Amino acid sequence: MLNFPAWKVSLISLALLWGAMMALPNLFSDGFLGIKPRETVSTDPVEQARINAQLAEAEASWWPGIMPTSKLNLGLDLRGGVYLLMEIDPSEVVANQYESFRSDIRDAWRQRGEREQIIHSPDPIFTEDGRMIYQLRDPSERIGISEEEQMEDALRRARRVIPTIGTGQTDMFSINEGLNNTIVIDVPAGARNELTRKARNDMMITIRNRLDPNGVAEIQITPQGDNRIILEAPGEADPKRIKDNLSRDGRLTFNMAEGSESALRAAQQTGSARPGFELIQSMDPNDRPILINKIPEIEGSDIASANRCPDPDTNLPAVCFRLNSSAARKFYDLTATNRGRLFSIVLDGMNMSSPRINDPIPGGNVIITGNFTVEQAEDLAAIIAAGELAAKPQFIEERTVGPQLGRESIQAGSRASMIGIILVGVFMMLAYGLIGGFAVGSLVANIILIVGALSGLGATLTLPGIAGIILTIGMAVDANVIVFERIREEQRSGRSPATAIQAGYERAFSAILDANVTTFIAASILYLVGAGPVKGFAVTLAIGILTSVFTAFVVTRWFTSVYLRTMRPKRLAI
Repeated sequence: MLNFPAWKVSLISLALLWGAMMALPNLFSDGFLGIKPRETVSTDPVEQARINAQLAEAEASWWPGIMPTSKLNLGLDLRGGVYLLMEIDPSEVVANQYESFRSDIRDAWRQRGEREQIIHSPDPIFTEDGRMIYQLRDPSERIGISEEEQMEDALRRARRVIPTIGTGQTDMFSINEGLNNTIVIDVPAGARNELTRKARNDMMITIRNRLDPNGVAEIQITPQGDNRIILEAPGEADPKRIKDNLSRDGRLTFNMAEGSESALRAAQQTGSARPGFELIQSMDPNDRPILINKIPEIEGSDIASANRCPDPDTNLPAVCFRLNSSAARKFYDLTATNRGRLFSIVLDGMNMSSPRINDPIPGGNVIITGNFTVEQAEDLAAIIAAGELAAKPQFIEERTVGPQLGRESIQAGSRASMIGIILVGVFMMLAYGLIGGFAVGSLVANIILIVGALSGLGATLTLPGIAGIILTIGMAVDANVIVFERIREEQRSGRSPATAIQAGYERAFSAILDANVTTFIAASILYLVGAGPVKGFAVTLAIGILTSVFTAFVVTRWFTSVYLRTMRPKRLAI
């Protein structure tokens, strides 16, 4: 039990060295252990982000490349930032699915070789309870078919194109015969719930791609229920920017535009465009409206990538994006056959740009110019690259946490941790003498391992997480206290120091293991069912349990073993 061969000593030393190396970067940057967040120098979030980037670059310039660089990610309550609670309207999700299903079902009802359809009108009637109703044509208009045969034919064709959703391949729509020769299309409750959950999950991905396209920010996006999303953006100083970004649908299309001045004036005077065309406004209020073809030539799903780039003519911020291979060929053909005409790049029903086609454009590389700031160009590129939102989020709660509060929390947590370590250390030294000092040494090693593990795993430290670390400090010596009490009893019964220590560790092991396993299970349950700060507490508590068992049963015992071999005491002062 007290035998530590060279390979064991090497493993223990490597574990402690790893913890120290992983925790070390936190001493030279923002983080825990008394290090404060970056000062807010500018009220402009873009300027502040630039300053932070320069400071981070300066910090990294002297740091050895072979050393770890991972640091503690500070949560919203420590670093300050924006908290948003968003909700998805299930009825909007269902309405979007209806809209995409309408073209499929109309094509299914079109007669082969004819332009006419089974339905009376291409536009359905929507009821207040969320159903879509189509009126079938008078069967007398179709020679040789009865009303029953027409209904059966229409239901068969419609049901053939019903999409499925979820792992259970649930039908997205139910299609049944209604009153007065109508067909009623509805979304069952199970499919409605599945659609809402899928829209929520898709929206979480889109939100992350919009707000953190490079994957370097510390944004936390967590689901709440079936239709709510919690967004935490530590360090973000402008909640309006985030809300404006997420309030845009992100639907991008390329539409051919009408360049005729007379057609544009006629549409402006009457307030309506001729069939097949639509009059839309420009994003720049100084530009006039434009008349576009309703049917897009290219859509946002055809875009492979988007990023901010300089305008080659003015060097001002612009947005560049690249089409995928099939869309690039289609775009080349489009520009080759429409020389001299205008085409419009439309985002959320607003004209972003309407260049004139002078020559065929190969390669599928497109640039959007305008009076963009750097931030606007980056946000627009992120919106285009992330794609369209499944539904527009409704912001039902918003909180902004200032960095001053986070700074005070870190200082209070650091102060409480230091006081806790000192008080525990004094108690252990007074109660158990030199052996208690070994426990204090392992306690310090325990804290270093916790910080190193949190840094290495990229975990986010929150205020409850600091509470978890402080709780771990108190719990960390529990195992040592149990072991030391057993050693004291064994020594009183006449055992030598070596046999007393060995018996104390052996007899205390099962009780300590059971207690830590049950606490670890509780921490795991907190992590699974909790969210945000609760998860932060659970993570630090779980890591603290693992490191506490290691330091109590391995590190402290190793210190004690070295002491016995070198000093060979006849009796332990315990």
